[in-house]
Amino acid sequence: MTISVQTESFESIWRRWEEILPTSATDTIFVTPWWQKTWWDNFGDGCCPHILSVSDDSGLLGIAPLMMRRGALMFLGDKDLSDYFDFIVPRQHASGFYSALFGHLGQMEWETLDLDSVPHGSPTLEHLPKLADERGWTVEIEEEATTPFATLPDTWEGFLSDLRKKDRHELRRKMRRLDREGLHRQFSAYDEDDPGASMRRFFALLRASRPDKEEFLTPERERFFIDVARESASRGHFRLYFLEVGGTEVAACICFDYGGAFLLYNSGYDPSYSRLSVGLLNKALSLKTAIEEGRKVFNFLKGNERYKYNLGARDQAVYRLGIRR
Repeated sequence: MTISVQTESFESIWRRWEEILPTSATDTIFVTPWWQKTWWDNFGDGCCPHILSVSDDSGLLGIAPLMMRRGALMFLGDKDLSDYFDFIVPRQHASGFYSALFGHLGQMEWETLDLDSVPHGSPTLEHLPKLADERGWTVEIEEEATTPFATLPDTWEGFLSDLRKKDRHELRRKMRRLDREGLHRQFSAYDEDDPGASMRRFFALLRASRPDKEEFLTPERERFFIDVARESASRGHFRLYFLEVGGTEVAACICFDYGGAFLLYNSGYDPSYSRLSVGLLNKALSLKTAIEEGRKVFNFLKGNERYKYNLGARDQAVYRLGIRR
């Protein structure tokens, strides 16, 4: 059987990428072609793309969305903006895909292979270290971060009953306190005709919530977030939730609705309303919506903030895989 590795562009591989992704070992919004193309259009200057397809006589085995930066070969993207990376390959094709891909990579000029944010259970963590060991290359695998997630029951009351007693009591207490405050509501807001308008309201709350988030939100990242909002909304994945108290928007969060799960991407709140725990409650209400819409997982994505575990999350690691010749 003949196995070939071809260099692709986004345009040449896009349709087949979308076809194979739902059956791949890692199917997440962050490895869709449109997400990675959006990142590339905003931040690709100074990088050299290496999008590779691996095929045999029966068809496409998998796709490697890579790029070269300063002598390092890495996944296409930025771990500050994407929570997961991986190759796009169904498990049944993993052996042939990784063997052929690694043979091709061995002929390329690079100093290190730096693969960030590979999810737990990915075949990448199984196959590539073995192939590198066979060549006598140095392999490093380290836990990079955690992406806590909550498995969702069929009802909100079922979710509350599954929480630890203390966490359940605290969440109900905070909700009662918000009720006593007077008129409030959570709502989803996104203007398809002017996505920048709703996103600017989100940016204001993101900046206000913490100094490090204000530093993080550069004009370049603002443009990226707006582009992601536009692209994901057009595919039905985008949710922008605001919590309003007394007619004032006091908290906001972005969730992606993808693959039977809600993914909490980023959030912000007005610190002058912190006594009402508006940031936490806006997330909790988003989780409640996920349950009501039949989703089975609420993924809090990277970070081990305490509130995630108060809302029933448990850890799942992502790893950095480094290979040096």
